[in-house]
Amino acid sequence: MKKILKILPFAVVIILISVFFIYTGDYYHADGRAQKALVSGGGVTVEKADYGFFFDGPGDDCALIFYPGGKVEETAYAPLLNRLAQNGVDAFLVKMPFHLAFFGVNRAGEIARRGDYDRLFIAGHSLGGVACASFAAKNPDLVDGVILLAAYPAEKLADSTGAVLVYGSEDGVLNMEKYEKSKSLLPASFREYVIEGGNHAFFGSYGNQDGDGRAKITPAQQTEKTVEIIVNSMKGKEDK
Repeated sequence: MKKILKILPFAVVIILISVFFIYTGDYYHADGRAQKALVSGGGVTVEKADYGFFFDGPGDDCALIFYPGGKVEETAYAPLLNRLAQNGVDAFLVKMPFHLAFFGVNRAGEIARRGDYDRLFIAGHSLGGVACASFAAKNPDLVDGVILLAAYPAEKLADSTGAVLVYGSEDGVLNMEKYEKSKSLLPASFREYVIEGGNHAFFGSYGNQDGDGRAKITPAQQTEKTVEIIVNSMKGKEDK
């Protein structure tokens, strides 16, 4: 009996580790559209880096650091970031450990310090948005603002931090009750945009997501609407 009691804790640890790897190993993969957006062209140079990918476009004054959604392959956001770069916003796509941004919340720090931009924002989708908001809350001196795609903050953001919230009208994944309650953590100047016909998954390019609503627009259309909102917000051309 004593021998069994000694072995039991190790067995529990092994089981928990196995469950973790099974859970994180089942994630949403980038589709063909995303793979095409990883190829340089159209005025954008795509570079693979130690932190993920860098989308270098014709602009040199604005940049965005992007955290992918939970259990989503980071390259699924290549179409969005490629289009941002084409529109003058250089973009850093961050690869997260186990495809979960909470294991790499502070990865934006090194990127933010190495860049030389007039305006630097951090953005994220879904759980990646919660993680990037946490980074922004702790490092208001490193970023000018945060852009949350189908996401909300879990920590109080500084009043000096610009905040933009974007979600699709058909989103079936975003917890709207928590989303509304989280607005008390935002600076008074925050802006909110609803993409009519958009859903949760179409901020990326990885197909349909469990529990999501059915979009009334295409992934490409949602990408374009999102790009317009982000570019205008970062360059101070917002229309409410």
